[in-house]
Parts: sequence; structure tokens; C-alpha cells
Amino acid sequence: MFKKYFSLVTILCLAISPLSAQDDLLDELNEETIQETKFELPAFKAMKIGNLQSTKVADKGDLYLYVSHRFGTLQNGIETFFGLDEANTKIQLAYGLWEGVQLSIGRESLNQTYSSALKVRLAKQSDQMPFNLVAYGTANINTQISKTGFPALKFGDRMSYATQLLVSRRFSDRFSFLVAPSYIRQNLQNLNLTRASNHNQLAMGLGGRLKISKRMSINLDYAYNFNRDSRSLYNDPLTIGVDIETGGHVFQLLFSNAQSTNEPGFLSNAEGNWENGNIFFGFNIVRVF
Repeated sequence: MFKKYFSLVTILCLAISPLSAQDDLLDELNEETIQETKFELPAFKAMKIGNLQSTKVADKGDLYLYVSHRFGTLQNGIETFFGLDEANTKIQLAYGLWEGVQLSIGRESLNQTYSSALKVRLAKQSDQMPFNLVAYGTANINTQISKTGFPALKFGDRMSYATQLLVSRRFSDRFSFLVAPSYIRQNLQNLNLTRASNHNQLAMGLGGRLKISKRMSINLDYAYNFNRDSRSLYNDPLTIGVDIETGGHVFQLLFSNAQSTNEPGFLSNAEGNWENGNIFFGFNIVRVF
């Protein structure tokens, strides 16, 4: 009788053991599935570092109003009231169509330029991904160009474009950095200023943000244009600014040697020069609805 019960217990133990092991394996698989990717906080608070685009993209359903204002050059002093008489203003609306996809339209008073842009997030910094990756493209129409100055003017001559790959990383709670390889296409150029025809241009943008308090940071962006002729009257754009967060607003104060805020404009046609004080004071105001 004892042998009979002993055999029965042995059989039950052997049957239960693989079931228990299977449950343990299922539990481990479930734990791995439940573990979620931990995303880092955004590298930048606003959609622009100064002039250069950041990797921030509007959330789905969010509407952003972006007002960019650049006064005239400080170089002329009191003659133009330090640039107040020669201001350039751009008003832009950006909307999150889907998660990670943003569409925007805008108008800049400089050259009466209309613009549209698409911004798409490709990857987000996390414990599994070291960088933020965003693709950006914009098309611009210069409506101020006149057939008086260009008798053979066609509609396509008014167009300019820019495409960028934005790569950023938040290195710490205080510091973020971005690189932006860029392609610019200008269908019409003033050879008196550019000195040579270079409709297709490549540039490398660099930008950073250093947080100095809970609601304030110092920002800087720069772009090197590889195709600019050495005789050109234009320069590489350099912008230095301060971000101030106030509830639903981000207020950016900045100084730049480029008056245009459109990518083809400031990446190719930065008319100012920091060395001789030919720079422009301005601000960006961002409001989300």
C-alpha cells in the first residue's frame, strides 16, 4: 500500500513541476512586456532655439501661435530708433495633425513671404534611444518680387525651400544640444549680393540650450553654409537669446545677424555682421491652445 501511495505522489510531483516552470516562464515574459520605454523630457521647450528649429513637435490636437519679431539693425542707431522703424514680423500657426506630425503656415512681412512647413518626429530620446530625430521641410513664396526688376519672372522663381534633419540630445536637466544638416534651394538670387549663382546649398546648423533657473535658459544657434561664395555680402547666421517660461507662454528674447526668420532666409541670406555691430534685436512669443 505504501509503495502504491508513494508512486502516486511521485507522479503528481512530476506532473506539477513542468506546469510550475511554465507559469514562471509566462510570468517572466509578462514582466518583460509590461516594462515600458522610459522617455526623457523634451530637449527644448520651444519649437525654435532662436532662429533654428528645435526637435519639439506639437502634440496631436494642439494649436500653437508663433509670433516672431525682428527689429532693424542696431547699427544705424537713433536714425532708425535702433531698428524700430524697420521691423520684420512673422505670424505662424502650427497644428499637431497626428502624434509626432505637425503642419504649419505663416507669413513674414520681410519680402511679404508666405510659408508652409511639415515637421515629423522620427524617434524620441529614451532609455533605449540616445537621440531625438525630427525631419523638417518648408516651402516659401516671395510675393514682393516684381516683374519690373525681373521681366522674365515666373511663379517658380518666387519659391525657396529648406529641408533639415534635426538631431538633439538632452544631456542633463540643464543642457541640451542639437545638430541640423540642412539643404536649401533658392530659385532666384540677386547676384549683386551673392556674387555667384549657388541655387543649391548645404549648411550645418548647431544649437544649444543651457537652463539657468526653473523658468529661464540661455540659447544659442549657428549655421555654417558650405556653398556661400567668399565674395558674398551675406554671412553665417549666429543667434543668442534667452527663453522665459510663463505658464502657457514661452517668451524668447534674442540678438541675431539675420533679420529673416524663414529657414531659406536666415540660412542663406544673413545680412548682418556681429563684428561691426550690424545685428538685429527681436523676440519670439509662443502660445499653445
